[in-house]
Amino acid sequence: MKPNNSPSEILQADLTQKVRASLKGRDFSSAVELAKQRLEHFPEDVESFYLLAVSLRYLGCVDAAQEAIQKLLELDSSYARAYQEQGHNFAQQKKLPEQVGAYRRALELNPALHASWRGLALGLRAQGRASDAEQALRQFQHLQNLPPVLLSAASLLYEKKLHKAEQLCRNFLQKNKHHPEAMRLLALIGAELGVLDDADFLLESCLEMNPDFHRARFDYIGVLRRRQKFAAALEQARLLRSGQGGQQSDILFATQSAMVGDYRTALQIYNQVLAESADLYGVQLQRGHALKTIGEPAEAIEAYRTAYRVKPDFGDAYWSLANMKTYCFGDAEIERMQELQGLTSTAREDRYHLCFALGKAFEDRAQYAESFSWYKKGNELKQQECRYAIEENRRDIDLQIAHCPKELFAESRGSGFDAPDPIFIVGMPRAGSTLLEQILASHPQVDGTFELHNIMASARRLDGRRRTDDEPRYPAILQDLSGEQLKQMGRRYIEETAIHRGKAAFFIDKMPNNFRHIGLIQLALPNAKIIDARRHPVACCFSGFKQLFAEGQEFSYGLESIGEYYRDYVRLMAHWDEVLPGKVLRVHYESVVEDLEGQVRRLLDYCGLPFAEECLQFHRTGRAVRTPSAEQVRQPIYRNGTEQWKCFETELKPLQAVLSGLLEDYPAP
Repeated sequence: MKPNNSPSEILQADLTQKVRASLKGRDFSSAVELAKQRLEHFPEDVESFYLLAVSLRYLGCVDAAQEAIQKLLELDSSYARAYQEQGHNFAQQKKLPEQVGAYRRALELNPALHASWRGLALGLRAQGRASDAEQALRQFQHLQNLPPVLLSAASLLYEKKLHKAEQLCRNFLQKNKHHPEAMRLLALIGAELGVLDDADFLLESCLEMNPDFHRARFDYIGVLRRRQKFAAALEQARLLRSGQGGQQSDILFATQSAMVGDYRTALQIYNQVLAESADLYGVQLQRGHALKTIGEPAEAIEAYRTAYRVKPDFGDAYWSLANMKTYCFGDAEIERMQELQGLTSTAREDRYHLCFALGKAFEDRAQYAESFSWYKKGNELKQQECRYAIEENRRDIDLQIAHCPKELFAESRGSGFDAPDPIFIVGMPRAGSTLLEQILASHPQVDGTFELHNIMASARRLDGRRRTDDEPRYPAILQDLSGEQLKQMGRRYIEETAIHRGKAAFFIDKMPNNFRHIGLIQLALPNAKIIDARRHPVACCFSGFKQLFAEGQEFSYGLESIGEYYRDYVRLMAHWDEVLPGKVLRVHYESVVEDLEGQVRRLLDYCGLPFAEECLQFHRTGRAVRTPSAEQVRQPIYRNGTEQWKCFETELKPLQAVLSGLLEDYPAP
């Protein structure tokens, strides 16, 4: 116990110790009474309900134990051990499907719960699924054989107690150099902390020494994917599939195939897996995403519906339907979503997915007040997981302005890699960048790709490894880079992104967040084109507020934060206009809607491309589109989005106040 603990903390620790001692001594009645005492003193502490549930189960009071778990989940729906306890209780009640489901949910949240792997293995075996049961049993045996300190570190990792987990791993490795599981765990901790270079090196080293360590290879693939090394990730997935075999490696290979655009292979494997295990709702979801991406909306809809039939409270399936932007929910679906959202057993992640889907459902029905209330609730739930701070973003924008003056670019003229291939589309998310990409990608000399993370990865490498309270090295370090270093950075970008391209002379990188790194782009790739996709401030921000992003964009989950982010974006773009005059082409979404041909000709002239009629018929272009606007850009010009925000004008007054000044300055089309 830490020194100077408060009386409350001392009492809490004392009661916890007494409950555990009673359980160890098999005095279950005393354990229940002590747990109830703890609950009286600490009624908002999830550990109180957890200890009570465990004690009641050992006493044989299964129904009462389940009630305690339900109350715990009302406080924290992401508490993995609560689902493990549910699994133990369902096993005693002989409720086999519920047992398997509870253990699976526990392991989704914390894969280090070895008792859940054992319970899952027993449940799967009872269901006659011998192969899946054998895999779960192997995972249980692996965890059971780990040194206790590493098992603790693994649990801390999944409970997001990263610094404590890192300390345990590093101390263990000092005494047990090159221990494969410790190296793997330390790499996972590094990846969670965003130190992907170190995670990559650790896992690569681990596999060189232990080529048959399949779990490490599985994690290595995840790190490679996050680093945008898709070709390497696919090769590792192929090795895993040939080495370990089994359903999980098949699924991973399919996912990696989709990441490099091989949707035919991905769908073939997904279909094979689902033919054997139709209850894998996550695979149904991935199958739906692949079908949506290649332009098969009817089949995608059926895949998403199948996913929520298998797992009724699967919020992501409902949100994926809403996120098609063209799907309309029926009455029964809306009633079911409302019911599920109100259940305490529905996990927080599922709840906010359901909230965003309900927001879209009521918006489609023109019930705008009801719609906004669901969007607001979904954002509030999602915000609980986010760590975004307006002040940190503003500091980063200030640093770009301070360290990227006009002189920096004048002194570096002639440096960098001179390839003219990239066309960057930057700006705010939901500002029309997918539309611009689809228009340009319809040109025979231009390949469309995706939102590539490579520029942001370069910025992270320049920033180096540092603590969050340390002064950033980037972008100040840009002033210290030699011409050769800048050239190498530009060449590396071209080489790393080659896997996403076809044979066209030019390609598009539409990562919107690259507006923060235009200085870096200019220095490393001076001949690249940069297009700023801009949309009316309120329309853009509200569209972002309504969107549940797959990852990142944490600023979007609050009207104030997204409004302030928009202001900082405009401020930084004004700086780039000042120090790099004429470099960036600004294209307003509303102008494209009003004058498609005029804006298309303007875009092509800027890119040095001849006019192509195909760009006016962009909705007929057959290509994979991964963004939320995938279905919209497969239709003729989408006019409805320009004024939709006005249906919510009353609710959006706080946003308009934040954007004051920018609204008056925004040009009419």
